[in-house]
Amino acid sequence: MNKNLTFRYDKVGDILYIDTCPPYAEQESEEIGDEIIARFHPESGAIENLEILFFSRRLNGNQAFQLPIAAALSLVS
Repeated sequence: MNKNLTFRYDKVGDILYIDTCPPYAEQESEEIGDEIIARFHPESGAIENLEILFFSRRLNGNQAFQLPIAAALSLVS
């Protein structure tokens, strides 16, 4: 099932949240890259949420910002 992505930015914590669902206590979490936290579905292991720490610092650099995940984007109808 395709899910919409929701983007939220916490200016005080400087964290970008990318969600396919609201976070919940049963999710497993793991740092998957340079200060990027993934929250996984407890049974399927699918990534449901990402937390990108120090987001504004990443945007201020001259290099492209890449996430260490593969994505297949499509329109949700």
